[in-house]
Amino acid sequence: MSDPVLLITGASSGIGAATAREASRAGYRLVLAARSEDKLRSLQQELGGEERVIVVACDVQSSDDQLKLASEAEHAFGQIDAIFANAGRGGEPGGFSKADPDVWRDMLLTNVLGVALTVQACLPALRKSRGHILLTGSAAGRVTIPGSMYSATKWAVSAIGYGLREEVRGSGMRVTLIEPGMVDTPFFDESPDRALQPEDVARAVLYALSQPDHVDVNEVLIRPTPAIE
Repeated sequence: MSDPVLLITGASSGIGAATAREASRAGYRLVLAARSEDKLRSLQQELGGEERVIVVACDVQSSDDQLKLASEAEHAFGQIDAIFANAGRGGEPGGFSKADPDVWRDMLLTNVLGVALTVQACLPALRKSRGHILLTGSAAGRVTIPGSMYSATKWAVSAIGYGLREEVRGSGMRVTLIEPGMVDTPFFDESPDRALQPEDVARAVLYALSQPDHVDVNEVLIRPTPAIE
C-alpha cells in the first residue's frame, strides 16, 4: 500500500483522537499511541481496523516504549511519513510558590522529554521518507503567563521545534509547531466558556500535512474568536 503513515501520540482522546479521524478521512494509515492500549481499540475499529490502524501502548516518558513504538510502526507499515508528537498534560494552580513539585516533574517529563523522545525514536524512519514532524505547542508557549510551569514546558516545545528544524535543514524533512489557544479537552474538569474544539486543531494539522513538498508550514497559531462585545 502506498497510503502515507501518520504516527500520533496522545491519541486516545482530545486533539489526538480528532486528528486521527481527520487523517483517516484524508487517506492516512495510522499508528496510534497512548498509555492505555484499551482506550485506542474502539478508535482503531472506527477507522478501518488492523489493516489501516495499529495501536501501541506507550508511556512517552520511556525511551524503551518510544523505540518500540517506532519499531512496531515500521514493522506494520514499512514506513513512517509523519509524526504528531501530541501527548501532553496540564498543570495545576499554585504558581511557583505553591504548586506540587511532583506534578511539575510529571508535566516536564511528558510535555518536554516525551516530545523529544518521540522525535528521536522516529527520526531514522523519517529521514528515509523525508517525512514531516508536527509538535503540539501552545499559545501559552508564546506569551508570559504568571507562575505557569505549563507555559514553560510549551516554550520548551517551541525551542525543540526551532532547533529540530535547523538540525534537519536540507534533508527534505519539514517541522511544524501546532500552537492552539484554549481547547475543550479532558484537561479541564468543566468545559471552558470559549474554546476551540479538538476538531479545529485537527484541521490545522491536516492543513500543514497537505501542503506540497516545497511548502514548509513552520507554525500554526490558532485561538478562539473573541466574544462579540
